[in-house]
Amino acid sequence: MTWASWTTRGVYSGHGGVLTDEVGQLSGDLTIHTTWAEGTAQITVQYTDAADWFTMAGSPVPCPSEEASRALHAAAVEAVRQGSAATVPVLEPGPEQAAGSE
Repeated sequence: MTWASWTTRGVYSGHGGVLTDEVGQLSGDLTIHTTWAEGTAQITVQYTDAADWFTMAGSPVPCPSEEASRALHAAAVEAVRQGSAATVPVLEPGPEQAAGSE
């Protein structure tokens, strides 16, 4: 099984924070974690240094590659920084996705 994970600590959310499945909105100093395995990306968030992780609304999502999961993680971090009850962003298909869909 191929997998990858990405973690970014110290992400300060914009006004309105991030929306989670379990507890609704989180805001403040957050850590964002993305795990990619078998074509799926799972994005979770926590208050930095807390014990509990929460599922970012919209997760899990199909994700075709490790490279795409890294781009998705970066987009999720940016979405949290923007705030407005951020959910998992939708990425435009990359060249590897477009080529596979023909």
